[in-house]
Amino acid sequence: MANIFIYDEFAPEDAAMMQALYSRSPKSVTEHVDKVKETGSGKFMEKFYVGYGHQSIADCGSTTMFIEQISILADKAIQDWPLYSGQETSTRYVDMSKQPIIDPLNTDETKEILKEWMDFYIKSQEKVQAHLKEKYPRKEEEKESMYDKAIEARTFDIMRGFLPAGITTQLSWHTNLRQAWDKLSGMRYHPLAEVREITNNIIEKLREKYPHSFSHDEYEDQETYRKYITEEFNYYLPARNASPASNALRSDAGWPNDAGGPEGEVKEYEFSTTIKEEDLTKYEKLLSSRPIKTGLPYFLGDLGQVQFKFLLDYGSFRDIQRHRSGNGRMPLLTTNYGFNKWYLEELPEEVRREGEELIAKQIERVKKLDATDEDRQYYIGLGFNVTNKITFGLPGAVYTLELRSGKAVHPTLRKVAHKMHQSLAEKFPKLKLNSDLEQDDWDARRGLQDIKEK
Repeated sequence: MANIFIYDEFAPEDAAMMQALYSRSPKSVTEHVDKVKETGSGKFMEKFYVGYGHQSIADCGSTTMFIEQISILADKAIQDWPLYSGQETSTRYVDMSKQPIIDPLNTDETKEILKEWMDFYIKSQEKVQAHLKEKYPRKEEEKESMYDKAIEARTFDIMRGFLPAGITTQLSWHTNLRQAWDKLSGMRYHPLAEVREITNNIIEKLREKYPHSFSHDEYEDQETYRKYITEEFNYYLPARNASPASNALRSDAGWPNDAGGPEGEVKEYEFSTTIKEEDLTKYEKLLSSRPIKTGLPYFLGDLGQVQFKFLLDYGSFRDIQRHRSGNGRMPLLTTNYGFNKWYLEELPEEVRREGEELIAKQIERVKKLDATDEDRQYYIGLGFNVTNKITFGLPGAVYTLELRSGKAVHPTLRKVAHKMHQSLAEKFPKLKLNSDLEQDDWDARRGLQDIKEK
């Protein structure tokens, strides 16, 4: 009979040492526990991980970092990692009105730009809530507390489009020690000064906490290469110098005519795949009998890839970025592709007119800033569209589009998920998809999606 032991009480480097001993000893972990207490993890990690480059040992020790008071841009930079695990503050459930804002230029003009975004965000909430209560009146069977929370959440859904990307947030990052260094080693050269400062602070704290796992030697050729990658390829923008859209308020009506570039002509939505329909023939039963909320087996990823290119506001991009089964580049936030019209369509008429005027004004002000494209991002609202390109294996694509097709998903992302569904359904008609394709996206039960004390 198998012996099973669970040891969660040890520090990450201790846990890594205990696991590593399996590779060199047939003895039970119960004896390894005694060895950890006797020897200490520091000398072991120094000898086998840092000294001899056995990086897999550091895969066995994990840590959790809690990072606060950073901009959404910096938050996304940390999460731009296929192995990221963690959580962040949701702009869909939290009133962001009291959050500080990162202002790297710190001029009178930039302060005014940020103030006007926040003034509109704050003063419009009451009118938007009243408008939503008229549009979605409470049903007799719906509890008032649940309904009120749903209305509040829908208000945040709408108003988050007017939050500047410099608004501060907080996140957790759970990672093993090896992945932490792999990620941070490149982030040290990030185009944003804020991200570089955060990275250096994280490395310093990790070195204090785990000195034997973060005492890497640095080599000039490796650092030069990392710097080149991060500086030149950190952001995805098909046309880095594209002119702003002729209609600054349009979203998915089309793309600027001059938005071509090295990636070719940019379109509102594109789908492509290297998977051949005949390759799925022998898996017909597997594909057609899959129950709801059950993933496809990972081996189907061997059949090829599916790729989606689409326009989506930065606020909702943040939700799809969290899907680690896909490979997607970090988009550069600009005003080139307009403000997603959904945010404006959901406003009462008077507030909508104010919003349209504000957007037009802010576009011109941001354009005139003496700043890099990267630093301009801090002053751009989350409702502006960015270009997205994500590549999946079939299991990851199906999981993502099904999850993001639900009513609780932000409507701008849900619309993209429905397009993804349509693309796969047309290309692979025998593939069963358990998506929520209802057009109505209001559900008062969303007011139950909360974390609170019992």
